[in-house]
Amino acid sequence: MTTTMTLPLTKSEAVAVALEAAPDVPTVFTTGYIARIGAAADRRNHFYMTGSMGLALSLGTGIALRSRRTTLVVDGDGSLLMNPVGLVAAAEDPDLPLIQLVLDDGVYASTGGQRAPGSLVDLPGWARACGFARIHAVDSAQALAEALRGELLNPPAPVFIHCTVTADTTPPPPRVTDHLEGITARFSDFLQPQG
Repeated sequence: MTTTMTLPLTKSEAVAVALEAAPDVPTVFTTGYIARIGAAADRRNHFYMTGSMGLALSLGTGIALRSRRTTLVVDGDGSLLMNPVGLVAAAEDPDLPLIQLVLDDGVYASTGGQRAPGSLVDLPGWARACGFARIHAVDSAQALAEALRGELLNPPAPVFIHCTVTADTTPPPPRVTDHLEGITARFSDFLQPQG
């Protein structure tokens, strides 16, 4: 596990780092602000959850299992706390090409900033206990970029990246409400085998 200490990283900055590090990787964004921030990039390899809090990891696991393509899940601490059993399912396959990135700001930002109980839980420890062999704890843009790029070059395995972030000081982008069927069709087309 790697740990670094630098200036606070915002949630938007962390999403930007992920987008730059994994521009062509199937990416699932959890519901709420994370989906709204990711949707601003509007890429064909993105799936934005507009509901079903707690199920981004389950969806990403299914995509990685079926496609055998490295899949990135950009999740929140509140979402993971809602459905931690997703860690068990993801780690069941030691060759699963999945990167679970948890952006931990300690609150349910999308519903008013209520405190999430994640500070009482060792989320990387949960991932380790469930069978994740490769775990990173980061809190800077540089460390996050290095972790993502390094793992994208490694053989497939479930990877857990716990990224400590702070709340953004600017309002999030608009809700993802337009063209949901089109976004789904575009993402499904992206996953189709080429050739």
